[in-house]
Amino acid sequence: MSITIQVFDPAMCCPTGVCGPDVDPELTRIAADMHLLETKGFAVTRYNLGNDPAAFVENEAVQQALNTKGAEVLPITVVNDKIVLQNQYPSRAQLAEWTGLAEADLKAKPTSSIDISIN
Repeated sequence: MSITIQVFDPAMCCPTGVCGPDVDPELTRIAADMHLLETKGFAVTRYNLGNDPAAFVENEAVQQALNTKGAEVLPITVVNDKIVLQNQYPSRAQLAEWTGLAEADLKAKPTSSIDISIN
């Protein structure tokens, strides 16, 4: 079975929220985790309420959560069309559980080393 993960973010200044002078480290982590999952072949998408309002309307469960609890319910994480988390971003342990990966596999590893020689 393929795994689909969608994160519905609150309205932010840019699509990822990783911008401006005071970057929230949690936003940096979730952006990196989602990118890593994507590189491993998982279908992952983040929607920003400010940039992608149609996605919030099209997903009935997300729309209902917003109508019931207001924007404070965001972020919402949906796995295979089911809300699994509200009001916080998923931890690496949760992402590992949902995808079947080991938590260690969700930590970005350097892709190459650089050898600097000074002559």
